[in-house]
Amino acid sequence: MNTSAGSISRFTAALLLAAACLALPSPQAFAANHREAPLTALDHKADITDWFAFVSYDDPTKVTMIVNTDPLLEPANGPNYHPFDPEIAYEMKVDNNHDAQEDVRIVFRFQSETRLPGVFTGFVGAGSGIAAPANSPAPVAAGTPIVPPAITALDGPGSAGLSLRQSYTVTIQKRSGSVWQTVFSSGSQKLYAVPANVGPRTMPDYPYLARQGIYNLGGGVRVFAGTVDDPFYIDLGAAFDTLNFRPGAFASGVPAVLTNDQDAVGSDNFAPDSVAGYNVNSIAIELPIGMLTSDGASHPASDAKAVIGTYATTSRPRIKVQPTTPGGKPSLSTNFVQIQRMGNPLINELLIGTGDKDKFSMAEPKNDSQFASYLLDPLLARVINAAYAGAVPIPAAPRVDLLPLVTYAAPICPGCTPAQAGPVADLLRLNTGIPPTAQASRKRLAVLAGDLGGFPNGRRVSDDVTDIAARVVVGVLKPAFNVFPNNRIGDGVNSNDVPYQETFPYVAFAQSGRDSRHQKPGTPGCVAPTSPFVPVLCPQN
Repeated sequence: MNTSAGSISRFTAALLLAAACLALPSPQAFAANHREAPLTALDHKADITDWFAFVSYDDPTKVTMIVNTDPLLEPANGPNYHPFDPEIAYEMKVDNNHDAQEDVRIVFRFQSETRLPGVFTGFVGAGSGIAAPANSPAPVAAGTPIVPPAITALDGPGSAGLSLRQSYTVTIQKRSGSVWQTVFSSGSQKLYAVPANVGPRTMPDYPYLARQGIYNLGGGVRVFAGTVDDPFYIDLGAAFDTLNFRPGAFASGVPAVLTNDQDAVGSDNFAPDSVAGYNVNSIAIELPIGMLTSDGASHPASDAKAVIGTYATTSRPRIKVQPTTPGGKPSLSTNFVQIQRMGNPLINELLIGTGDKDKFSMAEPKNDSQFASYLLDPLLARVINAAYAGAVPIPAAPRVDLLPLVTYAAPICPGCTPAQAGPVADLLRLNTGIPPTAQASRKRLAVLAGDLGGFPNGRRVSDDVTDIAARVVVGVLKPAFNVFPNNRIGDGVNSNDVPYQETFPYVAFAQSGRDSRHQKPGTPGCVAPTSPFVPVLCPQN
C-alpha cells in the first residue's frame, strides 16, 4: 500500500498543518458509527453499525451498498417495534471526483402503518388461522377468528398477521454544480420492509418471506430493507476490556496474536463471537456502476475515474415539537441535521478520542483534516504496544503509512496522481474496475492477504475488519513492521456465526426470535452450560 514520495510529502505537510491548527469553520451537519459516540449511543435507530460497498459478486457491472443500523438487536424483542424510524432520512453518498464531497446520494424514507390496532403485538399468525374454541367466554362466540393465518407474504393474502408494517421510497440524486437532480425514483411502487423473524409458528418459512423483500426497480436497480442477522463478528467483550484478548485461545505465546495456522483459517473461531445471535436493521441497494461514476461509464482499474468514495449517513428533522394531546403526532421541521456517518469501519470506534467522537460525527468528510492528529499518532497503537509490554512494536509518528486509507492513492487508486488524491477524508474507497473475488479465493483479511476485492478496497460483509484494522494500526503497511507478531494480531473470531448469502442482498436473513441463541454450547472459546438455565460460560482469562 505504497504511494508516491511526492504524495506522501504533500499529505504529510497537510496533516501536520491540520494537527497544529484545528480552528476550522464549524460544520454544517451533525453525524457518528457503532454506538461508539456519546450522543449516538442515545439514538440507536440512527446509529450506523456498519457500512459496506463492493462490486457485486454475481455481476461485476454493478455495485452493492449496504447500511446497517440499530446495533445488537435481541431477536426475541422484534415483534413490537418497527425496524426503521420514519423520521430519519437514511442516505448513501458517493464522491466520484475525489474532492470528498457527495456527488451522488441515495435517500431512503420509511412510512409505518398499524393494520390491526387492537392486537397486542406487531406480528401474529398461525397455520391457517385459529378460531375461538367451544369454551370461549361471551361475548366472543365459538368459531370466531382469533388468530390470523401464519404470515407468508408482505402484502395481500398471507400478510394479515402483519399488524405493524413499513413501506419505503428510494430516490437517487446527482449533483450538477450546486443543483441536485433526481435521476431515479421508486415512485408510487410499494416497497415493504421485511419484518423481524419472530419464530416458526408465526412465520413458518421465513427465508421465503424475506426474499419477497428483494425488489427489482428496473434500470438494473435492486433494493432490500429489513431486519437481518448482524454480519459483524468480534470478541467484543475482550476488545472493550482494554484489548484483553484471550491468551488461552491462542498458542503463539503472545496474547491477541494468532498462530500461522489459526490465521490461515477463515471459518473457525478461537474466541467467542459476542455479536452471534443478534440482528440488525439493514438497507441494501444494487445498481449499475455507471450510476455512480463521474461520467456515467465504467472504467478499468488503472483509471482514476473507476474509484469512488462512499459513506452513509442518518439525519433527523432539525426541530421536533412533541404533541400536546395524548396519541397525537409530533410536528417536524423540513430541515434535517445529520446524526451519524460512517465510511471506513472502526475509524471513530478505534482512532478518534472520546472527547472528539461527537465532533467527528458532526463533521463532513471534506473537513476531516481537523482530526489528522489521531492518524498521525494513533493512541490505539500505543495502547497495544503498552498493554502487551512491548511485545508488539509500533512505528514512530507521524504515521504516513495510514494515508492510503484516507486519501485516493495506491493500491485502491493506482491511477490517481498526487493532485487527484484529494483531501484527507473518512471515505470507504472502492475501485469499481477491480472484479469481485470468487468465493473459493476470497480472504477474510482481503488486501492484506492479496485479495484486492475486499477492504480497504470497499468492504464486503465477510471482511474481518477487526483484525485488518488492528494490524494496520500497528504498522503492517510498513514492510519493517509487516512481521510477526504485528501481522498476526487478531481477536480469535474469524467468521460470522451464520453463513452469508452469495447473491443480493448478501447478508443473512434475520435470526429467529424463538430459536436464536447467542454463544451456543460447544462454540470454540466457550464451555457448555451445566443446565438449560445456566448461561453459556466463556473463558475467564
